[in-house]
Amino acid sequence: MAATCSWESIDVHLLQVLHALLTECSVSNAARRLNQSQPAVSTALRRLRDITGDQLLVRSRNGMTPTERGLSLLEPVKIALAQIEAIGSQQVRFDPQKSRRVFNIATPDYLNSILIGTVVARMRKFAPHSQVVLHSFGPDYDYAKALESGELDIVIGNWPQPPEHLRLAPLFDDDVVCLMRKSHPLAGRKLSQDDYLNAEHLVPTPYAVGQRGVIDMQLARDRLKRNVVASVPYFNLVPYVLLQNDIIFSAPRIFAEYCCSVGELCIAESPLEFPKMRFYLLWHERSHHSEECRWFREQIVDVIRERVGKVQLTETAPKPAIGQRARA
Repeated sequence: MAATCSWESIDVHLLQVLHALLTECSVSNAARRLNQSQPAVSTALRRLRDITGDQLLVRSRNGMTPTERGLSLLEPVKIALAQIEAIGSQQVRFDPQKSRRVFNIATPDYLNSILIGTVVARMRKFAPHSQVVLHSFGPDYDYAKALESGELDIVIGNWPQPPEHLRLAPLFDDDVVCLMRKSHPLAGRKLSQDDYLNAEHLVPTPYAVGQRGVIDMQLARDRLKRNVVASVPYFNLVPYVLLQNDIIFSAPRIFAEYCCSVGELCIAESPLEFPKMRFYLLWHERSHHSEECRWFREQIVDVIRERVGKVQLTETAPKPAIGQRARA
């Protein structure tokens, strides 16, 4: 008998029928075992014969007996069903104390100095055998693709327009303030719009493909231009540049306050009404239901709650047309 169907047409139902037929050696007994009608099992047997190109079961004096081909399939079918059952069964509960998983996170680097030490300390306490790897953003780094491939577990972002196909949970909002050295001519006074626009500015190099920050977007919207004289690729260089120059850096308050705590720098309120910087967690649908990834997201939220204060976790689901946005 020549096979007229492809093995691709085998499904779980057919495997279950084949296993029952080969072990019961009876269509009626297999039907009772599967709680199906005899005609339904007979139809499935015909499909299996077409797919395999073999009779599988033939009539004998005592009913039916497997062919040599049928008998050779019994063990592979048994193994296949066991593997399918393992796929559908609940995974072993995640135990952070025993886990050796590597957790991957990417954040804007101005959050690294504020958060990463606390993140590592927390992981050492609650998941001592695991590792946490911090990834740097860059203008050519496709973080969305990295989330999709599993290279990253989560991203902390603050772009005004995050990708709609990713899961998202807001973390906190922050003001834009002006950071400068204490000896700057504008230090200690209320800045005017002219003060701000005419002052020399240090700016960060864009760190993600196709993403503009709150400050640049608002200035463009208002058709204003500041006097940019230098840019840096890493926020941890900012204090060193400011300490040696009469220059202003516009930054989220959380970063500015951290810089003031470690150097002779001070903060001035921005004279321009920039929208708040909104920070959020991003992750891909592929890891949404993973217990270990969910646990890791919870640890990051707890660290931010400790460092920043109250965190509102109202998740947003992805748009159905592309994927699905949601909850941590």
